[in-house]
Amino acid sequence: MNNLPMLRQRRGGSGSSFLSRSSGANSPSNNNDVDGNKNTSTATASSEASTTTQSTRDGSVSPAASPKSRRTPKKSLFADEKEYVEQQSMADLTSIKKEHDQMLEQQTDNPSIIAASPDTPIPERQSGKATTATTQTAAPTEKTGNDRGPRAAMGQKSVAKDEGRTRKILTRVISGFAMVSVFLGILYCGHVYICGLVAVCELLLFRELVKVRYNTFFHIIEETIPLFRTTQWMWFAVAIFYTYSDFVVEIIKSNTNLHYLLIYAQFQTPIAFLLYSATFVVTIATMQTGHIKFQLNQLCWTIVVLCLTVGQLKYIMHNVYNGLIWFTLPILLVVTNDIMAYVAGMTCGRKFIQRPFVQLSPNKTWEGFIGGGLCTVFVSWYLARFLAKFTWMTCPTNEFRLLPDALTCDIDPIFHEATSIIPTQVFELFPSVLVTMVPGVVNVCSVDGNTSHLTACISGEPTHSHHHFELALKGVLPMQIHALSLAMFASLVGPFGGFLASAIKRAYGIKDFDSIIPGHGGLMDRMDCQFLMALCTWVHYNTFVKMATVSVPKMIYMYNLLKESEQVEFLEKITEMASEAGLEG
Repeated sequence: MNNLPMLRQRRGGSGSSFLSRSSGANSPSNNNDVDGNKNTSTATASSEASTTTQSTRDGSVSPAASPKSRRTPKKSLFADEKEYVEQQSMADLTSIKKEHDQMLEQQTDNPSIIAASPDTPIPERQSGKATTATTQTAAPTEKTGNDRGPRAAMGQKSVAKDEGRTRKILTRVISGFAMVSVFLGILYCGHVYICGLVAVCELLLFRELVKVRYNTFFHIIEETIPLFRTTQWMWFAVAIFYTYSDFVVEIIKSNTNLHYLLIYAQFQTPIAFLLYSATFVVTIATMQTGHIKFQLNQLCWTIVVLCLTVGQLKYIMHNVYNGLIWFTLPILLVVTNDIMAYVAGMTCGRKFIQRPFVQLSPNKTWEGFIGGGLCTVFVSWYLARFLAKFTWMTCPTNEFRLLPDALTCDIDPIFHEATSIIPTQVFELFPSVLVTMVPGVVNVCSVDGNTSHLTACISGEPTHSHHHFELALKGVLPMQIHALSLAMFASLVGPFGGFLASAIKRAYGIKDFDSIIPGHGGLMDRMDCQFLMALCTWVHYNTFVKMATVSVPKMIYMYNLLKESEQVEFLEKITEMASEAGLEG
């Protein structure tokens, strides 16, 4: 503490070195001779020069001032020097305050330091003034009930930090239960309300992301760029209309009871194009000559935000109407991964692997990443089986119902127990030693090198040579296998959506995107991993579950679009194909 004035003097000297270099011979550092004595002649000349260049009280220059001294100094250089000195001074003050706070914390946590140096000045943080503690004695005090236990050895600041952490965790838990309750309530209300929830979330997500740059560059935007936020929301409206009007048209095509709306649905594409053209014209018309580069950067940022929110969530409505399990299961997997990664990182973080996991988010650890992934895969196996019991989750629909009603359908085979054979190519990705440790794996061998004669391997049999591994899962829902693949994606790729959000916050110097969720921040802070997961679910469904999205209502819709001669040809082909397949009558 006694070294604080010396620290300030040393830092002040480094901050003034720039001025010394820029002021030349008039610098105080050049007023010392070789022996260390003051050069009085230089100081006298400097004071005389300053006297002759003084201005009068009314602002006019005195006659003693020379024409050369009346020249205005270069503004840009002076401004750069002044800005540099101010920045250095602020940096020095910040560093001094940080070191001072660290010393205070050490003294608070260790009372012996205070007793050893009774004259150490201790600043009062609330008043901003410094007082001198003349006498401080470490007199023993009687410990109350709150002072006993683990906190007895903690300082006051450490206790406050521990209480703040506990309060923060409690707030996060309460907010988490509230969000889960709202989610389950809307899930019960039906598909239309779920789509409404998704639309509201997209609106809030877009608002939080565009507000980042708006708050950062408000001094440039204010009264300079017209219709700045208006053009951003126009782009959002165009993206939302094109994305979800296309989804509504798909639902109309797949439901014969809604085919009467097709006459209006055919205008969806031209309306979307007109909105796009109008927004494009307004955006270009509002560009200012002096801010074109900034506005182009802002336009790129708006497009990136639309790709993150509307683009990646384009097919989430399809997931909802393909069966609520394809909407609910991925969300719960990401939530599980977030929670278990947090718990694993908090309990085991940096105890086994000291190397940082990712530089964009220093608080993330390898233990949290690995522990969260393993728990997510484990939970997915049983969660998928549980959700598959409810037809409300498994049945697809193509109707817009405002009131919840029971769904009936032919249950897809992936929700029935079956014997699932794991492809042999999967085991080739792992070492054979690990594969043999998996329960139920069969080592298949060829006899005498004949690949047409395969049998289970017998240990010690010289004629047997390994060919491949097989694993048959009996009494397992195929949906559980799909859940494992989704869980792997949620554990390995999903977290990188959170790292992107961390990079954005780090770039713009913010802690949270918003404060609408107590203890969690903004909606972006909680849904940063959900975007890519929703897109992955749609790709997985259309690739491995339902290869084609063609249905009978869609075929009827396409048939009605054909010409009369084409319709006759189509019926002839269908009749011919039915006779070949033996489906006549």
